[in-house]
Amino acid sequence: MPMESRSWLLPALCSLAFLCSCPPGAARAEEARYVGTAACAGCHPTQHAAFVKHSKKAHASDNVRLMVKKLSPEELAGCFACHVTGYGKPGGFTSFEATPGLADAGCEVCHGPGSIHAASGDPAAIKGKLAVADCQDCHNESRVRAFGYKPLLQAGAH
Repeated sequence: MPMESRSWLLPALCSLAFLCSCPPGAARAEEARYVGTAACAGCHPTQHAAFVKHSKKAHASDNVRLMVKKLSPEELAGCFACHVTGYGKPGGFTSFEATPGLADAGCEVCHGPGSIHAASGDPAAIKGKLAVADCQDCHNESRVRAFGYKPLLQAGAH
């Protein structure tokens, strides 16, 4: 085989070597994208129905939408950080118009981007067991003081 027809071989071997050197799941985690809460309904209908009906997170952007004209861009970004899905992350919320399926704090806020899990059904492709530390990006002491609420750490939707 002439050398020109094997020009793809070196890049392919380098990619394979990289993937083999990564810890399990590391390469897959980088590929995962946000798909929105609706994507969870087919396989998790009970949890999805409970989330949509009972969770405040399922409607987290409602207040942001009401206040959007009164907020500075910095304030709005602060709201988006906790009230929408994947803001500031690859494949996450960008605007109400461009990414409406990510406009609330959905399943993936806690469980991580779900594209690989949704496509494969592999439980290892998404965070299943959550700890209090997983909640602290949004439910932390400074937010509790600023907004006067008590986070319901055990009151997830499912």
